[in-house]
Amino acid sequence: MITNLTMSDGSLMPERLANLQYGSIQAFVYAFTFIGGLFADKILGFRKSLFWGGLLMITGSIILAIDPHSLFFLGISFTVVGTGFFKPNISTMVGQLYKQGDVRRDAGFSLFYSGINIGALLGGYACIAIGQSNHPWSWNLAFGLAAIVMTISLITFIFTKRHLGPIGLSPFKTKEEKAAEAAEKYITGNEDITPKKEVTASKKKWFEIAVFIGSLAVIPLIMTMVAKTEYTDYFMYTIGPLTLIYLIYEMTKHTWAESKKLIAALVFIIFSILFWAFFEQAGGSLSIFANSNLSHSLLGFIDANPVGVNNSANSLFVIIFAPIAGLLWIAMAKRKIEPNTVIKFGLAFVFLGLAYFIFFSTRYFSDAMGITSLNVFALAYLVVTLGELCLSPIGLSIMTKLSPAKLQGVMMGMWFLASAYGQYVAGLIGAGMAGSSEGATLPEKLITYTDSFKQLGIYAIIAGVVLIVISPLVKKLMQDVK
Repeated sequence: MITNLTMSDGSLMPERLANLQYGSIQAFVYAFTFIGGLFADKILGFRKSLFWGGLLMITGSIILAIDPHSLFFLGISFTVVGTGFFKPNISTMVGQLYKQGDVRRDAGFSLFYSGINIGALLGGYACIAIGQSNHPWSWNLAFGLAAIVMTISLITFIFTKRHLGPIGLSPFKTKEEKAAEAAEKYITGNEDITPKKEVTASKKKWFEIAVFIGSLAVIPLIMTMVAKTEYTDYFMYTIGPLTLIYLIYEMTKHTWAESKKLIAALVFIIFSILFWAFFEQAGGSLSIFANSNLSHSLLGFIDANPVGVNNSANSLFVIIFAPIAGLLWIAMAKRKIEPNTVIKFGLAFVFLGLAYFIFFSTRYFSDAMGITSLNVFALAYLVVTLGELCLSPIGLSIMTKLSPAKLQGVMMGMWFLASAYGQYVAGLIGAGMAGSSEGATLPEKLITYTDSFKQLGIYAIIAGVVLIVISPLVKKLMQDVK
């Protein structure tokens, strides 16, 4: 869709700028998860945050369905803020389904991840197929379909949330209950306990309204910043240090043992930035490579859209292999041979590196016109998926294991903020590839892109080896957490 946007002179957006724009949008989408997690922890609770985020995303898709060209950045801005409230908090609620030390947690997140990717598979391929159908209303229909499906999902949540018990309720409710207990002890004569002044129901309501109004008020600012990619630099240079300062402040309220676990969580977060910078070439350089250099023949008898395969192959493989990975972790845990989280992260980078070597190998399957094998490309995505399953659902799980209860939303937001930095770096990497191949012939583009894929493969394997080497140190910080 981004490459279909027009510039001020009426021309289509060039590939290099499209990569930067994609990275900018994705960076803002994931960066706002920290803010959404913070407000969920402190004011709204996870349920209301999820519902509000869903409403904003539906609104964004409706705006895009009305006019995906002139209203593109307005619709995307609603989606940015909505995702910030939605994405980290649904993941945190999944973690709260399991008690501390439950070995099924990693498997549970793997199954959750599989469910997410059912939507990514259907939406990714369907929206691309509709959007590229050359119909005058193609992208309007694609975004309209997204709005309809999200509405159905939100309605489903409304009717099934009663099964969650107390999970995701407002944090103020728990504080009021604690104050009541303290007051009761005080009345009975235990003067060592002094009831604290708690937020009243009316103040709680006004806090929530302030969050809702504030999240709408920032949309014009987000719209301006997303539309001009140079503003993304300033934003990314600012949001990361500020979140680290806030985390250090929160750590002063916790014990040293809890702080060491948070430091371990930061190690995983930092390495995940590098992983997502490589992985998220899927929406940039790999997508452009698929569009220009891949054949339409899949498995010898299927006429497939290469961009659709690029957008959906990973999701298909996640759906197939995530439940298998979850069962594998449970089986290994029962035999006490399950690798710890650091080793799983290391394996993720090794798989990712191998996948990029397969992307590199597509140059050996090309014809004289620079068109290469869609089958080899899809095989590379299978290996990418194996790496993703060793990192993404495991990362979601470990954030809930290492975080104190009052910081779970914030730490989940920081995990996704790392994805924002990964997306940002991915855009820069993709723009570099596109800049090098600008004006090149298809065979020249094939060589330029595959050379870059080989470099990414080398860097990924080096990162994996480093993680495995430092695993004993990180395990000490994690203490009893596996």
